[in-house]
Amino acid sequence: MPNLENLRKQAKQYVRWHRDRYFPVAATISHWLPRFAGLGDRAVLDAEFKLADAQELVARKQGFESWAALKEGAAITDARAMEPGSRPVLLAAEPQLFTSDMEAAIGFYVQKLGFEVAFSYGNPPFYAQVFRDGARLNLRRVRGRVFDESLRDREADALSATIAVDDAKALFLEYQDAGVRLHQALRKEPWGASTFIVADLDGNLVCFAG
Repeated sequence: MPNLENLRKQAKQYVRWHRDRYFPVAATISHWLPRFAGLGDRAVLDAEFKLADAQELVARKQGFESWAALKEGAAITDARAMEPGSRPVLLAAEPQLFTSDMEAAIGFYVQKLGFEVAFSYGNPPFYAQVFRDGARLNLRRVRGRVFDESLRDREADALSATIAVDDAKALFLEYQDAGVRLHQALRKEPWGASTFIVADLDGNLVCFAG
């Protein structure tokens, strides 16, 4: 389970999205919170939505009935992690993407894909991290082209990263409206997932799957 502080930040972000009438969040709220079920997007955004509601939403997404249950579960998890000889817990994955132009790459992920900059290192920067909610991508500057075109022709659909999302359709429409270059449009996979693939400025393919 993600760090509790990150989950708190996620809850606050949901409150901000609701306050700013960010339409894609309405579907998430109505899906996860029973008292909002059956309401249209506008009705959800017109309704009162407090931090406690957002925390319950985050808790339910993590498999808990309430924020209190989530905190208790997180406390148990943290305590077990400190026991001698306990099994290490994998907390997160941070795919590393290569870029030939760090400034342009950061601009793409921030301005087009809605990420924020966690940090950048070097002058000029040669390493950086961008994040959106719980997803984090590391960017590394390299000299020359990132992909050999002959290899790209042979492996045209090779992914650099896959990011799980709670509402693939809403994110797809957001990126479509922003003019993001799509390598693959939204589609339903045989195993049930809804996926689409974005191509960044260097040709890295990032799959978003819900």
